[in-house]
Amino acid sequence: MNISSIFIPVLVGLICGILGYLLGKMNSKQHDSLASALQADLDACKANVKNLKARISFLEAELEKSESITKNQPFTDAVPPAVNLFDAELATTVYGKTIIKNDLKIVEGIGSKIESLLHNAGISTWQNLSEASTEEIQDILDEGGENYAIHNPSTWSKQALLAYEGKWQELKDLQEEMLGGVE
Repeated sequence: MNISSIFIPVLVGLICGILGYLLGKMNSKQHDSLASALQADLDACKANVKNLKARISFLEAELEKSESITKNQPFTDAVPPAVNLFDAELATTVYGKTIIKNDLKIVEGIGSKIESLLHNAGISTWQNLSEASTEEIQDILDEGGENYAIHNPSTWSKQALLAYEGKWQELKDLQEEMLGGVE
């Protein structure tokens, strides 16, 4: 028997074994990153459920209170005020960073200078921004000068509404679909 007839299959087997080992290691890293992404999504869902349960409890208590007050009063078409329960834990879980209530910079396209312009114009909360029209916001930007007038605020009200309503995952998904703050 020739030594090369034994050596070549052993060498090929060794190379295949090493390649298999390396491919297995690379594949396990992909599984680890997928598992951590899924864990982050699960944590966000759990935080969202917690937030929704808190809202339900709050609304049930408000309903009981309003029913006891209006028991002997006639029905009116009055709409109860909107409830904004800011859940910093949920926002942080979804975004992976600390979110401060009514920080307008969470809106894609708004930086600290534009936030200052908006604050000076009386828009200092997510609710204020969500209620402002694109034209109103554009007027504020135009008054700030040409460096600000070039921005497109067409999605800012929508983003601010999602933040105000605590719909953090929807906001993040929307922002990931946008290019430079524009859908």
